[in-house]
Amino acid sequence: MVLGMGAIGERLVEVGWRANDDQSQVVHLAAQFADSTEWAEAGYSSASRWIADKLEIAHRTANEWIRIGRCLRDLPATSAALGEQRISFSKAKELTRSATAENELDLLELAEAVPASELGQAIAAWLQRYESDAVIDARHHHARSLRWQTERDGMVSVVGRLGPRAAGVFAAVIDAQVMRQAHRPKEADTEWPSLAQQRADALVEVLGDGGAIVAAEVIIHVRADGVSLDDGTPLTTSSVAGLIGDSFIRALVHDAKGRPINASSRQRHPTTRQKRVVRERDRTCLDCGSNELLQYDHVPDYEESKRTVVDELELRCATCHRFRHQQAS
Repeated sequence: MVLGMGAIGERLVEVGWRANDDQSQVVHLAAQFADSTEWAEAGYSSASRWIADKLEIAHRTANEWIRIGRCLRDLPATSAALGEQRISFSKAKELTRSATAENELDLLELAEAVPASELGQAIAAWLQRYESDAVIDARHHHARSLRWQTERDGMVSVVGRLGPRAAGVFAAVIDAQVMRQAHRPKEADTEWPSLAQQRADALVEVLGDGGAIVAAEVIIHVRADGVSLDDGTPLTTSSVAGLIGDSFIRALVHDAKGRPINASSRQRHPTTRQKRVVRERDRTCLDCGSNELLQYDHVPDYEESKRTVVDELELRCATCHRFRHQQAS
């Protein structure tokens, strides 16, 4: 069947929401099945193993279905919103990680107001405002995990969950190692490596050297409404205190209107303080919108202006920065 102009998108939305409803039914059935004795009577050691075997899915996926189904059973408003297509299954799944009988309605309202891609960070910021540091730190500590498994192509898949303090240090070290590299294809590469590939190489190199050769800066933003990492991940006060003893951190203080305090000089390279101000002002690459491997670009070029001031610095990712200068030369 060939669909006409505009019909493909309409059909995609229709099928997509139907799949959304099917997924909701699947997790509810998985939870009901787990609470039954059918799997034991069939000779299985757990319901998730029966589900994984019969549906040919990963064991951890079956466990996740059961978890979500059981959580939705205790979150009637979220379950209803999912059934009425007011929220997607992706949002409902995210809510099951944090919603309780006490905060469900508040978090559901939040979920309906933000895109699915931003919901995790929005929930984290909400919890930061309404939960104590001790409760948040305890939840993060309990939720930490690291696992790996061999895939069909022989590669090993690694999945981890870290608290924001540990994740901030980890991300800073890996990206610092990426930036130290020559940013050129390795001998085995036939094309320019992606950011994910560069980070994989950086992780291997850091682990091989014990991490001792990498010096990374962790930037902490201090605002009137709280403290966060550079990517917006909220931090508890106790987490910041823990970072101070382990890492090289810098605080970027914002004024009453939420703007970073300005800093300027006439040196060739931006000072650390200038970098923090420009990064907070621009947030992403001005050309492509990426927030990965950001660099500080002189506009106009330093050779022309002979100065380095905040108003003449722009944030660009390494690729766009290099491309702009190649076009100019």
